[in-house]
Amino acid sequence: MKKLKSYQYERYALLCQASYPTDFDHTAYGFNTEGHCLIRDLSGQVSIRVMWGEKREVVVVFRGTYHLTDWLTNLALFPVKRTYPGASYRVHWGYSRLLELPSPLAKYATEPSLLPTTPLVSQIMPRDHAEKERNVSVYERLQQVLEPLIADGKRITLTGHSSGGSMAILAADRLERRYPTKVKRVITFGQPGTGTWSFKKQYLLHKRTYRICCDIDIVTFLPPIPGLYWHVGRMLWLHNDKIYENVSEHFRLVKSLTSWLMMPISYHDMGKYIRRKDFFDKH
Repeated sequence: MKKLKSYQYERYALLCQASYPTDFDHTAYGFNTEGHCLIRDLSGQVSIRVMWGEKREVVVVFRGTYHLTDWLTNLALFPVKRTYPGASYRVHWGYSRLLELPSPLAKYATEPSLLPTTPLVSQIMPRDHAEKERNVSVYERLQQVLEPLIADGKRITLTGHSSGGSMAILAADRLERRYPTKVKRVITFGQPGTGTWSFKKQYLLHKRTYRICCDIDIVTFLPPIPGLYWHVGRMLWLHNDKIYENVSEHFRLVKSLTSWLMMPISYHDMGKYIRRKDFFDKH
């Protein structure tokens, strides 16, 4: 398994952060002017951003929990069976449902600037099929956007924060089954548990998935049902200026609570003072 480089981590983290505001300039991140397509859910909210440039990589960013309805989705934590060609497993109903919500093509009719205009992807959302495509799901819309890009030789990186991370791994597994080896990597931030043991066992991208957790981010311990939901891929835990790899949830929880209890004393350590040396250059 390849290591995740610091510049890669920073890039995908910034893209996840930038996916929340309405204002978003994809060209600031090195993507082509025309290399940006938005996928909205039934409520008209931007659910996914697909971006590409001259490089052979397409980046798919899933927006995380933001609105009240998103938070309610987190509570729909009972597992549901999903069956696809070559796979049958149980996953979190709420996060799975986010990919199955309709993404009406009619939403794009009033925003032609959001439609891909390059010859390469002119087939993504043909206007003459608007009525026929009205009830295509969010995931199916994503597949429509990616198909010509994959045919052009590009590979896909999927990323997302919170519930967006859960959507990313669910979509990545389905894409890998349809387009083998075309998923380059999956990087999630603060992602909750998404699938049961059956999903973990059948997930195809363990060696290309990085799950980033930060300190005692409580969402990464959810849903609070021990033994029901299992994480996939390689876990990288950022804690006390170190990166811990694939430690158990129990170890992470105990160490986080211990650090929290010891925090007032830890600030007395000389290391804390030395690490603040750069402050004097700005004083």
